Formats: sequence, structure tokens, C-alpha cells
Amino acid sequence: MIPLPDQIALALFALAWIFYAPALKLAAGGRGINADMVAIRTGWMRAMAGRENRFLDANLLGHLLNSASFFASTSMLMIAAVVGALFSGDAAWRSVSSLELMPHSTRFLFDLKLALVTVALTRGLLDFIWAIRQMNYCLAIVGAMPGPPAGAGPDAERAAAEADKYALAASEVLGPALSNFNSGVRGYYFALAAAAWLFGAWACMAATAGAVALLMVRQVMSPAAKGVRRIRDLVREQRPPA
Repeated sequence: MIPLPDQIALALFALAWIFYAPALKLAAGGRGINADMVAIRTGWMRAMAGRENRFLDANLLGHLLNSASFFASTSMLMIAAVVGALFSGDAAWRSVSSLELMPHSTRFLFDLKLALVTVALTRGLLDFIWAIRQMNYCLAIVGAMPGPPAGAGPDAERAAAEADKYALAASEVLGPALSNFNSGVRGYYFALAAAAWLFGAWACMAATAGAVALLMVRQVMSPAAKGVRRIRDLVREQRPPA
């Protein structure tokens, strides 16, 4: 039997985790770093379509790929550590129960807390893996993108229109890839909130609320969010979306 405070903590965590993304869209009114970056990435693909030398773009994508791989490797190590504690028998439970900061709990509840941390980290790992695959698709797209139109006249205008369509299609692959990457990073916040459950139900509730508040503030009101919003406006002024 799970005590009522722990049931409330688990339910609050599940609601925050599941409904964070739609709640952010509703609260931010379509603003936020993730939403603004969609226009910036589209601008990047359009600028790349007009460049003959795309070595820089390939390097940038390679850097993103390396970052996703690093986070995926880190997630795997963290999952291995938590799963090791989960399946270590009574040793981990007795060690944790002996700490003064940890409230007493049953073995089942302790395993449930570790399982929740594992689920949060695993979900993030799956997001990173999918992001890596999509970024590999983006690298192939960069290699297949036709060269920039040369000269002037109707043929050049048609070539420019086709290049723009290609850039928009490329952004439809790059955007979800980086969205999945962001979702994987967000998983660390919720994994920490889940880990706070080891210190009690109230600690989990406070950590969950704090994680959601911190994520929303950084998405909408942080200096980075304001700077990204200005860049988004400049990109749109430079070339309105089709």
C-alpha cells in the first residue's frame, strides 16, 4: 500500500511530465525558445540553400550530433547506475534507510522510486537516440541539396524557388530532430524531480513544481529567450516565410 502523500506526489509528477509541453504552449501563447527556434532553423536552411560551400553547415550539424551522442551516453551510464541499485537486493534499500535524511519506506516503495527515475532517464535516452537518427538524415539532406541558382532570368528564379522548397523540407527534418534533443535534455529535469522522491513525498512535489517553473521561466522570460525572440524577428524581416 502506497501512502496517500506518495500517491499525490506520483500523480503530480505524472501530470507535470505528460502535460508540460501543452501547458507551455498555452501559458506562453506560442512564444518560447523552442517555438522561436523553428523560424530560426528555417532561416538557417534557407541561408544554406543559397550557399555554394556548405562545409560550415555540415560542421554545425556534426556538432549537434556529437552533443546528442554525449547526452545519450551519459543517460546510459546513469540508467545503469540506477538499475544496479534497483536490482541489488536489500543492500541499497538498507543503506538508504539508514540515512537520517531519508524517510523510512517499504522495500516496494523504494523500488518504485528508483523505477520512476529509471523511466524518466530511459524516456530521455530514447529521445536522444531518435534525435541522433534524425540528425543523420539531416547530414544526408545537406549532401543532397542542390547548388545555389546562378545567373538571372526565369530559369534562375525557378531554381531559387526550388531551392527554397528544398530548404523548407529540410527544416521539417531538422526541427523535429532538435525538438527531440530538447525533450531528452528536459528529461534530466524530471529525473531529478523523480530522484527527490527518495527524500519524501513533499520533496518530490516541491522538486516537480520547481522543475516545471524553472523550465517555463527559461523558455519564456530568460535573457536567452528574449535574445532568441529578437533573432527570430530579424530572420522573418530578412525573408518572410513562404
